[in-house]
Amino acid sequence: MKLYKTRKGPILEAERCYHVAASSWDELLTRDDLDDYLRESVAAFVPVEEDHLNAAGLLAPIGSQEVWAAGVTYQRSCTARIEESESAGGGDFYDRVYRAERPELFFKATPHRVVGPGEKVAIRGDARWSVPEPELALLVSPTGKILGYTIANDMSSRDIEGENPLYLPQAKIYDRCCALGPCILISRAPLGRATAIRLEILRHSEAVFAGQTSLEELKREPASLIRYLFRDNSFPSGCFLLTGTGIVPPDSFTLKSGDEIRIAIEGIGTLVNSVA
Repeated sequence: MKLYKTRKGPILEAERCYHVAASSWDELLTRDDLDDYLRESVAAFVPVEEDHLNAAGLLAPIGSQEVWAAGVTYQRSCTARIEESESAGGGDFYDRVYRAERPELFFKATPHRVVGPGEKVAIRGDARWSVPEPELALLVSPTGKILGYTIANDMSSRDIEGENPLYLPQAKIYDRCCALGPCILISRAPLGRATAIRLEILRHSEAVFAGQTSLEELKREPASLIRYLFRDNSFPSGCFLLTGTGIVPPDSFTLKSGDEIRIAIEGIGTLVNSVA
């Protein structure tokens, strides 16, 4: 089942589309029994035509949740972080993180810094080297249960991040630094390890970069990342946790205004954003 946040309220896609009765988006996203609730209540929801979903206007599927992220969870990301920070003395720093028991976890965005499908992400005005990071995002309940999955774009300023590891918050957290969508895949079962993640970047309608990875390349189990995130930490509205990227454009590439970023994950859909 896919749950969409729209300007006309929550819409569930389960064989056909339905308006979901809910007092708020947070009411849905904080239910440990969300999957059961939607399946058991679908008969009471108001059916709508499939084209109503697009006409309703998709929003980022977030309420008051915080967005957190895990880093260096793919070998490709580890290699890129080592290369970008080598001149600053951080060369083997990320390799140690990649191999350590404790993951790298960092705060990514508040809801007002997140954009949805079709909206514009931003690159920092003081950055010279910016890239998108396509990631699987987990929707996690206040009790630490995985409720569903969505697509995330973790925008990153690689020159700022590489200058000094302590600059990571500035490289990662700013207005429109994160995109989520197009929906939340509600599923009791975890996504398969063979699930593909694809990134394509278009400039003037021409592809300037394309890459692919899969969850087989993800070194850390999502449940383990959540356990560390919830240590001595509470999330009354639940949270989103980005699981890291396995696709990094070459060092010669940087985003430009007007570029279109397309991130696809099997079973969820495609998140499309342009660069402001």
